[in-house]
Amino acid sequence: MKLLGISGSLRANSFNTMLLAEAARLFAPSVYTLANLNLPLFNEDIAEKPEAVLKLHAEIAAADAVIIATPEYNKNLSGVLKNALDWISVVRPAAWAGKPVAIMSASSGITGGVRAQYSLRHCMTTFNPRILQAPEVMIGNAAEAFDARGKLGNDRTITLLTKQMEALKAEAFNYMSSA
Repeated sequence: MKLLGISGSLRANSFNTMLLAEAARLFAPSVYTLANLNLPLFNEDIAEKPEAVLKLHAEIAAADAVIIATPEYNKNLSGVLKNALDWISVVRPAAWAGKPVAIMSASSGITGGVRAQYSLRHCMTTFNPRILQAPEVMIGNAAEAFDARGKLGNDRTITLLTKQMEALKAEAFNYMSSA
C-alpha cells in the first residue's frame, strides 16, 4: 500500500512533518513518500505547469491514501499548503477524487491547530476526497509532545493516532477494491 504524506510546513524541524513520520510508522505502508511543497506561487498566467507541481499531482494520483498535517498560521492553514492545493486544482485528470485522506495537525498553541484543520477540510471539499471524519488528531503544545528524536511521547496521543491510521487503512482497502 502506498501512502503519501503532505506537510503544510517547510520548516526543517517541523512538528507537522514529525507527526506525519509518526503516522506513517503506525500505518506501516509498503511505500511512504513525503511530498515536496516547495513550489512556485500559483499563477494562472504560467501556461506550462511546473515540474514540481506535476510530480506532486502524480504522487497524489499514485497514492492509495494520503495523510496531511497542517500547522495553524493566523487561525488558518498554511499558505504553503493552500498554494499546493491551488496548483493541483488546475492539473488534469483530478487526482483527489475518492482518495482516502486523513487530516492532522500539530501546533505550538493549546488548540493543536483545530482552526487550520477546519479550513483545510473546507478547501478540500472541491476535490471530493474521502476525508476521515474521526478520530481527529490535534496536538497542542507540540514542542512538548515530541522527544529529541521526533517521536511522540504521550501514550494517549499515540493511541489516537493509531486509531486514525487504522481507520485510514480500512478506507484505503475499500478504495483499492473499488478502483
